[in-house]
Amino acid sequence: MENDATIVNGVEGGQHVVNGPLTTEISNQVSAGLLVNEIDRQIVKIRPMATPVDQLSRCAGAKRAGSMTVDYYNVDTKPTSVRTTKAIVKSSDGERAKINTDNNDSLDVSDTLLVEGVHGYLPDGSEDEDSLLMLYVLSKDDSGVTVMAVNGIPGNEKTTVPDIPVGERLIRMGRAATELDVQTAQFEALPQKAQNYCQIFKMQIEQSTLQKMANKEVDWTMTDQEEAAIYDMRLGMEKNFLFGSKCKMWDPVKKETVFLTGGIWAQAGKTFDYTEADFTQDTVIDMMREAFTGNAGSKRKVLIGGSGLIGRLNKLDYTKMISAGENVAKWGIDFTEMRSKFGILYVLLSEVFDECGMADNGMIIDPEYLQKYSHLPFGTEALNLKTAGVRNTDALVLTEASCLVLRYPKAHVRIVKE
Repeated sequence: MENDATIVNGVEGGQHVVNGPLTTEISNQVSAGLLVNEIDRQIVKIRPMATPVDQLSRCAGAKRAGSMTVDYYNVDTKPTSVRTTKAIVKSSDGERAKINTDNNDSLDVSDTLLVEGVHGYLPDGSEDEDSLLMLYVLSKDDSGVTVMAVNGIPGNEKTTVPDIPVGERLIRMGRAATELDVQTAQFEALPQKAQNYCQIFKMQIEQSTLQKMANKEVDWTMTDQEEAAIYDMRLGMEKNFLFGSKCKMWDPVKKETVFLTGGIWAQAGKTFDYTEADFTQDTVIDMMREAFTGNAGSKRKVLIGGSGLIGRLNKLDYTKMISAGENVAKWGIDFTEMRSKFGILYVLLSEVFDECGMADNGMIIDPEYLQKYSHLPFGTEALNLKTAGVRNTDALVLTEASCLVLRYPKAHVRIVKE
């Protein structure tokens, strides 16, 4: 029976198949990214420990990019604290005080603020050693933010805002509305636009006709030669994905534009510096604090680093506050697990750092916010060079045009030896 399947557009832009079965050909035609690329499934089995960044990106799946230039957006959480830029003297206007901070725009009417280094007061007028001063935001204008103290210095039916030093940290807490409030200050998160270029990665494999007698379309079989070529290709991609420099340049020989992808090393939003002489367990705890706080990231992240950094981590004696040594298999990679009160790191040696002259450095990556964009998914093309009169060989060309981007940059940390 003939297959007269027809694709019909739906009401909301979707597509439906009528008068016939749903086939892989129709699936690829209507939704090219629906079916998992079998090539990717086999690629991730080839020496995954050597190319962890490429491995993570393939296991997570890629988004299709409509062009070689990828525009994407980063969005982070609203700042959780501000610091005073002027000292606040005990309020002379009764219960109200005008404060100025390094980021007044992040504060809104009805916000409550906790003053980090100033104690609150008890009803009898003495300092409360067990609580911090809390402020309530009444209004905001160009001259500053007007607040009143929740647990300030008690007075004649009014609570006075006490002295607050310059540089004091104010932690933004929840909003406090009144009974008749219907609306509150608006909150909109506006993402920041960023851009990267897809780079065309290629590798060519040739076999002589005597070695491979059949001159035909080549099936994807993992021969030793193909495996070695794919490994070399992935290793080169790993270096670009990590340390590449984003550029669009003109090749005067080929008379074409070359797109070079930018690496995720430069995209990370945080940097943790350490010195070799002072590298202790306390350093590791500080590093994990930097990685797991102050961002919207997950509590399980990946640390890849050069042999120098990994060696220092291995030499440390860990206590119950931080544990290491358990092996965990994830994404086809065997990691060493490192646990602390801040979160869990999956640690792996990456010789790419050594090869790029960064043996003492490393990077903490949040896999949840590592995104791959693919303009040309990894694919193969058979070249019949014998028929073309070039060589008596069959050739297979591997091609991928892709890039990696970090969403929520502050969820990722560069580790740099000073």
